[in-house]
Amino acid sequence: MKALIYKSTGSWYITKNEEGKIFKARIKGVLKISGLTSTNPIAVGDTVDMELENELESTATITAIDDRRNYIARVSPHNKNQHHIVASNLDQSILFATIKDPKTSQGFIDRFLVSAEAYHVPAVIVFNKADVYRKKELDKFDELKSMYEAIGYKVLLASVVNNQGVDEVKNILLGKVTLLSGHSGVGKSSLINAIFPQLKLRTKEVSDWSGKGMHTTTFAEMFDLPFGGKVIDTPGLREFGIVHIDKQELSHYFPEMRVRLTNCQFNNCMHINEPGCAIKDALDKGEIHVDRYVSYMTILDTMEDKSY
Repeated sequence: MKALIYKSTGSWYITKNEEGKIFKARIKGVLKISGLTSTNPIAVGDTVDMELENELESTATITAIDDRRNYIARVSPHNKNQHHIVASNLDQSILFATIKDPKTSQGFIDRFLVSAEAYHVPAVIVFNKADVYRKKELDKFDELKSMYEAIGYKVLLASVVNNQGVDEVKNILLGKVTLLSGHSGVGKSSLINAIFPQLKLRTKEVSDWSGKGMHTTTFAEMFDLPFGGKVIDTPGLREFGIVHIDKQELSHYFPEMRVRLTNCQFNNCMHINEPGCAIKDALDKGEIHVDRYVSYMTILDTMEDKSY
């Protein structure tokens, strides 16, 4: 029987079949997915084949995994040489960010966007906790919104306290499978609870002593939305390590660079100091934002010369 993975808790998975019945399932032996090695062989969002173990207890064995339409992966938090699939078969992703309490760095945002581009998952950026922003933070938001919208990303400002942007986020979620991500403490769960109180996602305030968000979600988990669509809530991320991207490929995942790559003099141009570089030319003309170019160079510096 076909089923969808809703939650992974290590060796057991919570699944739901096509009739909406929930099962507790585990893997049969070692399942191999062609060309993919990760710390988690099965991810939330996967469609699988199952066989019943015990009908009375609703337990099943997973015998096969369907091919993934797409997925988002990051460096494993436990082993930097392996990767972890965050979720699969996504229509879109929403990255929740904050300008203060805690501050989300542009580097983190850009790493997430690179991964979304690499795995063909459309991304939306929601700057949350607008109620704590003053003029300085709002000016920064306007600057970031202008920069990201110019290269094709949808950017929203939201606040549960002010009921700002809540309906806009709800409309984005309608009928779609959406990955929800962001640092711990950015108010992701609070905002989703404001839209769908019945989900009762766990929330926790930013810890006073560190200013960092405290982890509330331990495992990625999918929830059905009452009006159609699904959200996949993920653990708060401290970092977002990019995996399986070559240095040579990185510029392909910056949309403002991708449209100009064919104009570079050399087809292996790294856009650092090569002659006839269309990216550096666009940067000099102000057509590529300097902060995005800095992000590109920073990510490039952290990448090894081989795929990883």
